[in-house]
Amino acid sequence: MRTFQRFLIAFWLLVNYGHAQTLTIVHATVIDTVTGRTVPDRTVSIRGNRIVRVTGDTRVPVDEGQVVDARGKYLMPGLWDMHTHVYFDRTAADGTDLILPLLLVNGITGIRDMGSELDPVLHARAEIAAHRLLGPRMFVSGPMLDGPKSQYKAAIAIATPEDGRKAVAMLTSRGVDFIKVQSGVPRAAYFAIADEAKREGIAFEGHVPDAIRAREAVAAGQKTMEHLIGIFEASSPDEDKYLGGNKGPGMFLASYDAAREARLVRLLAKYRVWQCPTLYWERGQWLVDDIDYSKDPDLAYADHTWVSSQWPEAQKSILRSLDTDPLTVRKQFVEHELGIVRRLHEAKVPFLAGTDTPAGVDVIPGISLHLELQRFVAAGFTPLEALQTATLNPANFYGRRKDFGTVEAGRIADLVLLEANPLTDIANTRKVVGVVADGRYLSAEELSEMRAKLKRRAAR
Repeated sequence: MRTFQRFLIAFWLLVNYGHAQTLTIVHATVIDTVTGRTVPDRTVSIRGNRIVRVTGDTRVPVDEGQVVDARGKYLMPGLWDMHTHVYFDRTAADGTDLILPLLLVNGITGIRDMGSELDPVLHARAEIAAHRLLGPRMFVSGPMLDGPKSQYKAAIAIATPEDGRKAVAMLTSRGVDFIKVQSGVPRAAYFAIADEAKREGIAFEGHVPDAIRAREAVAAGQKTMEHLIGIFEASSPDEDKYLGGNKGPGMFLASYDAAREARLVRLLAKYRVWQCPTLYWERGQWLVDDIDYSKDPDLAYADHTWVSSQWPEAQKSILRSLDTDPLTVRKQFVEHELGIVRRLHEAKVPFLAGTDTPAGVDVIPGISLHLELQRFVAAGFTPLEALQTATLNPANFYGRRKDFGTVEAGRIADLVLLEANPLTDIANTRKVVGVVADGRYLSAEELSEMRAKLKRRAAR
């Protein structure tokens, strides 16, 4: 185990096992993620990893363990990033000692990992659950199921229906939480994957593959659609032509049909197909030549190899695929995406906040989730509705409202303490001054020390 990993684990044990598993937060203003009310001067009592009481009685008995004075602070459920890749290809080596702790210090206490190397991600999920590793709780797919010529290491190449069935059976037997499909899965194999997932009783989520129409993915039972893929295509009379994979922003805009989009939106609403649009990543992808990440004030948290080699290489690769669409068209398309999200939201299609971190250029783990919430607001969500995409909605998505999503008695103690109200300005989610992860508290001082250590790790 590397030195930095040893430090983090030793730090976590020192901070969180040096006292009894009892925590009391007093004088907090609790954010109700259902109604948007803020309830001042609450006392939140935690035993083990569960909230046992939320009351207006600020008197603290002597046996209430560690006491945190949250006067003037806002307490809300921990955030979820619902599209991550912790152990993915070239950044996999940074998963344990940079990506996972970066997520946590930014208030992200839960993630859905959408494609990682199988053994490392299963190991990390177990170690975090056992409090031997510092990071958010994890729901994982293991490697993605992609086409026969996948460019990704964290993927299983699928050429035939039998390949798809075997992959689903193997991953299910290893204990993954869901199956992730990528864009390259062949048509016949996709339907075999859907059938096998149904037979195994496991959800399948991810991209609408290039060979599949969005309405077919809905009929097959795909639970989520990532990056708005499939919606662009279905909103055009040229949808069938796009099945061959030749498509792009300029084509989508030129052939956009609002009536076709409206029909698909109604279908997605009827079957409650969850959308994870990764808007911050989408903006960065389409405008990759117009954004100067060297001026990002949070660049110090990005591993130096990402900045020096991986991001420049990714920029060149993305630009090669955009050579037919000028920047003005791509800017128009980014605004078009916000419009799609607004119309889906108005139709009551459910949303999840996700970032694709760290796969994108300047998509820094943890920080990017806060920027994603700001993009939801830009798409017309209220601050409460944006906050729900990363708190209440993940709890609903997993059918675990009794565990997550609100600050109530009986819920798991995954919490974030903020110094300002995110319901008045969604950017205030960044002002994290305390994190409770599975009942264990990290104070502002401890978070500051961890951030300093993570900057030094990133610069190594």
